Amino acid sequence: MNIGEVAERAGLPPKTIRYYEEIGLVTPLRGTNGYRSFREQDLHKLAFLGRARALGFGIEECRALLALYEDESRASAEVKEIARGHLAEIDRKIADLSEMRATLAHLVESCAGDSRPDCPILESLGAAPD
Repeated sequence: MNIGEVAERAGLPPKTIRYYEEIGLVTPLRGTNGYRSFREQDLHKLAFLGRARALGFGIEECRALLALYEDESRASAEVKEIARGHLAEIDRKIADLSEMRATLAHLVESCAGDSRPDCPILESLGAAPD
């Protein structure tokens, strides 16, 4: 398969596939003309990476998960530990976003939103850090 075909089948842009090749996540064959030639196993890796990235796993997490995916003697505990760590990070981000939302909602509620120049939103943004 050429890069256009594998990109379509994996649901990834060719630029992303080239990047994954550059950082060593996939290694397609190269013809004598220098063109990439993707095998079925490359397609599976790319689809795997696409799904992992869609779940928010970072590149190094994807690298570790891909290595475990390819290792038939893997321990699922290793996979679970990576996923558990990522889940904890998502929970931290949700908590941070919830706090940001509450703060911004309070500021929006506090602002009169009229023709007067005083604005608690701008005052808060301009306040000196603690």
